[in-house]
Amino acid sequence: MPALPAQAAGAPETASGSPANAGFEADGETAAPSGWTSTARGNAAGTAFTEPGGHDGGRRLTHRADHAYRVETSQRLTGLDDGPYTVSAWVRSSGGQKSATIALRDCGAGSERTQLPPTADGAWIRITASAEVRGGSCTIALTSDARPGQWAHFDDITLTPGAAALSVRGGDVSTLAKNEAFGARYRHADGTEDDALSVLGSAGMNYARLKVWVDPVDGYNTKERVLAMAQRIRASGMQLFVDFHYSDAWADPGKQNKPAAWSGHSYQQLRQDVYDHTYDVLSALAAQGTPAGMVQIGNEINGGMLWPEGSIDNWDQLAGLLKSGAEAARAASPDTRIALHLAEGGDREGTHWWFDRAVAHDVPFDVVALSYYGYWHGPLSGLQANLDATASRYGKPVLVAETAYAHTLENGDDLANNVGTADQLVDGYPATPQGQAANLRDVMNVVEAVPGGRGLGVVYWEPAWTAVEGSGWDPADPDSGNAWENQALFGYDERALPALDLFAP
Repeated sequence: MPALPAQAAGAPETASGSPANAGFEADGETAAPSGWTSTARGNAAGTAFTEPGGHDGGRRLTHRADHAYRVETSQRLTGLDDGPYTVSAWVRSSGGQKSATIALRDCGAGSERTQLPPTADGAWIRITASAEVRGGSCTIALTSDARPGQWAHFDDITLTPGAAALSVRGGDVSTLAKNEAFGARYRHADGTEDDALSVLGSAGMNYARLKVWVDPVDGYNTKERVLAMAQRIRASGMQLFVDFHYSDAWADPGKQNKPAAWSGHSYQQLRQDVYDHTYDVLSALAAQGTPAGMVQIGNEINGGMLWPEGSIDNWDQLAGLLKSGAEAARAASPDTRIALHLAEGGDREGTHWWFDRAVAHDVPFDVVALSYYGYWHGPLSGLQANLDATASRYGKPVLVAETAYAHTLENGDDLANNVGTADQLVDGYPATPQGQAANLRDVMNVVEAVPGGRGLGVVYWEPAWTAVEGSGWDPADPDSGNAWENQALFGYDERALPALDLFAP
């Protein structure tokens, strides 16, 4: 390993407002990067150095040692205009550090740091951190507090004016009313019992998503239930996100069944059904003073909706159904953003195949919404590649409309969990409260880093669906159980888990 002596605290100054030697290419085979200072603590000499294998170019900055170490590589920028700035870096990490971050600090008005995600697939991930500059200067800091053998790579550092932030920090609470009816209780992390929406809202959630079924047998997720929940959501300080399933039960990539009341209808009548149902719900929400901030026309419609008429095998008809929903939404609630939602978080090719056809058929939409579950949809690098390319290709903001992760592998009821064994987990994220929080943190960071500020936000799926007898997944069978309780944001002791803290603005 190349030797790098420990240096005194403090970073060299760059007066241009752009970091010097941002790609760590300036010094050829020289170990210590020009323009940067590495400050080591304890037995950390030689733990920060450049070496071949950059993200874009020949070299990178590496933090690594065979023993425990703490090191910071930093550069202070001067001559900055006052205002918000964002540092961006391409990074990789073994994931076993106590902490590995990029940060902006000593900026005169606060600081921010972002943790590096573990990258078991070896792919580079771009992350960002933003801070307000006052006084014309700020320090970029790349840090590692690592256990023996752990490493981090940094490359292609940029600093740009403006802040990166998620404007949507939401949760899908579609099952909350049913859970409460069967006795579910919720507590803050300190054990204080409270209304679940108050717990979520006080933590920083600003959107609550509700699905709408047409005529479910259990009587939940209907228009009337959504109207009642919308009033509670507004009282909790959150905006409403409505998710139309156009079914009497779950609609997803594996099933898009028509409501029973529409089963014998022609295609033209189905178009009218979609319009009437969408308009009815959204206009009623607007009339009671709780308009939807966003609406999905269909749920996870990779294969279309209202099968077989609305299958992707017949895009002309699918487009007609989607247009009916979008036109109804515009007429009932003109300021509501329209999202089209696929379960394609890690699949750039599949996302573009679908949206290219939607665009070619003139289907209106404001937001590209994707589900992303790391255990089903692949590594974060795939999500980032998809979000970046999709935002650029269609010029629209992108939203992770569903994500979740396990806080335990233990079961809370008699139904096996969707994620219940260690081999289903994502490398680097154990099924613990801390692992759940780290997974959500890194998903949020990837969305926040979408170029051009087009990373709209993240919605956590069913944070309050805890295991209570009677509130099962099947609306026709109250004994069906919950396969999701180990991914809720409330533990089996009813208390809010650490991941909920990530929703703070």
